[in-house]
Amino acid sequence: MSGSRRLVVVHAHPDDETLWTGGTIARYVAAGVAVTVVTCTLGEQGEVITEKLRGLAAGAADQLGGYRVAELHAACAVLGVTDQRFLGGIGRWRDSGMVAQPGARATAPVELHPRAFAAGRLDEQVDALVEVLEAVRPQVVVSYGPDGGYGHPDHVRAHHVTMAAAPRISEVARVFWVVQPASAVADGIAALRATPELPFPLPGSEGLPGVADAEVTTSLDVSEHRGALLWAMRAHATQIRVWTQGPHAAFALSDGVARPVFDTEYFTLAHGAATGSHDDLFGGLAR
Repeated sequence: MSGSRRLVVVHAHPDDETLWTGGTIARYVAAGVAVTVVTCTLGEQGEVITEKLRGLAAGAADQLGGYRVAELHAACAVLGVTDQRFLGGIGRWRDSGMVAQPGARATAPVELHPRAFAAGRLDEQVDALVEVLEAVRPQVVVSYGPDGGYGHPDHVRAHHVTMAAAPRISEVARVFWVVQPASAVADGIAALRATPELPFPLPGSEGLPGVADAEVTTSLDVSEHRGALLWAMRAHATQIRVWTQGPHAAFALSDGVARPVFDTEYFTLAHGAATGSHDDLFGGLAR
């Protein structure tokens, strides 16, 4: 792989790779970049929005994780990813679930599962990611910021694991956090408000999470890959509802609230030199 560009994205659950970085993945795969997706859990604690599959949930048959593996592989195929890995091996760490948030249901068990990712040994998890990074030798690594994007404990843990592991690999020139700036979120919601026949309710007065615009260092135009992104979302059918009408598109998660589909994906440079990186994660880096 010497001389090639390599990107590793580290995500907590199946569907995060699509929801947070789907356009970015598709863009770089199309440009010939070797993209590796690392998924930390099987998403076992997720709510199931598909009525006929709700018996798979953790509180019933507890078979959702295996089903979501198939969804993940389907989404990766749409995005062009041929190298998807589970941190520590498939099933090593389990989805920890989400504590209750305003207007949402909790999905975390009363007591964390013994394999819960958020309660696992950090050093073991870091070593597992170092093993992947040593094998791939990427120039760029992407994960979440310190709050995991919206506070999910598995996202927060993925952040800590990534930030501890990436500096141990000499080839890693940059680490980015994927973020959504408040202005883009507000503009997206405003556009949905003007969208005819939107089937999902709009977010309440609290809106959706977003970071200060000043935290954004890199913006990637992924508009050419919207079609692939939407099909990858559809692959995660237990978790995501997708609606399109002409040029309009929106999606909803288990809370049923409308969310915009962005044509730009945003990042904060957390490690490395910024030269040339404002519109390309690899900008200015030697090939």
